[in-house]
Amino acid sequence: MDKQRTLGGRRERRAYRVRKHFKHGGGRPRLSVNRSHKNMAVQIIDDVTGTTLVAASTQDKDLRAEFKYGGNKDAAAKIGKIIAERALAKGIKEVAFDRGHLRYHGRVASLADAAREGGLSF
Repeated sequence: MDKQRTLGGRRERRAYRVRKHFKHGGGRPRLSVNRSHKNMAVQIIDDVTGTTLVAASTQDKDLRAEFKYGGNKDAAAKIGKIIAERALAKGIKEVAFDRGHLRYHGRVASLADAAREGGLSF
């Protein structure tokens, strides 16, 4: 059996399991996490209107100088603090944490902890 095909199917099922808990509204925007090998990106999405309210990434032009390397826990923690600051500036205090197919471990956990310390609740 093709290993990549099996892995992709597992990822889709895991993402579906995670997202089904807050798919039907709930009044909270969704904090979506995207992780690659070298970078991290986070955005807060309003699913009712389908718009991105706030976003932050290790590849942002104004933030790129702060990161020596965007694929570690330190960078994830900085992005978590930045997204919390930007969300609070827009008046967003509560979000639903959408980790997608990613496990709550390592960089994803660091980002979530930093966002909580920054003032977001989820």
